[in-house]
Amino acid sequence: MGYPPNGRVRVAAPLRVSEKAVRLAVISKLPWIKRRRAAFERQPRESKREMVSGESHYFLGRRYRLRVVPHTGPAKILIRSKSALEIRVSPRITSEGRERILYEWYRGRLKELIPPLLEKWQRRLGVEAADWRIKKMKTRWGSCNVEARRIWLNLELAKKSAQCLEYIIVHELVHLEERRHSDRFTAIMDRHLPLWRSRRKELNSAPLGHESWRY
Repeated sequence: MGYPPNGRVRVAAPLRVSEKAVRLAVISKLPWIKRRRAAFERQPRESKREMVSGESHYFLGRRYRLRVVPHTGPAKILIRSKSALEIRVSPRITSEGRERILYEWYRGRLKELIPPLLEKWQRRLGVEAADWRIKKMKTRWGSCNVEARRIWLNLELAKKSAQCLEYIIVHELVHLEERRHSDRFTAIMDRHLPLWRSRRKELNSAPLGHESWRY
């Protein structure tokens, strides 16, 4: 698997597989590894957010200018126009605190957006997830625990378009029918979401959130 920020590669293999077999597998994947590393290097990244007025922030693929408004009551986040996102917060709250408030708002919006998409695609695909959850992930937009039938979705998806969110949900639900990224997996995606490749391209070309990557 390739890891941000520069595509460092980590190989996971069963203990019963020999080192020679692992090396041969990696060699066979070198063209793919080189493409993924190049993609990581090309993909733009946001600078560290200071959570001050005038900064750019994203929600559902749209860029907003942040407006920080001093406020004595409970913190609030409001979309004021097609280009303005307002956070009402006590002046005593630090930039880290304002960021936590923003991400909790992102979480709340995803919790509203995900259920109808899950219902729609579970019905179409004839599968059902036992559970779904949201968390910040550094290496994946989503994941699926097939045994537990649990889907995880990256909190950063709140910044991407609704079409990208839908693509990841469909992708993870298809894993409940086909565990691997096999020809069958691709055929299912092609049949049910023909434009999935363009949505993947959009998702992977959008700016990555700033992170202090540590491995």
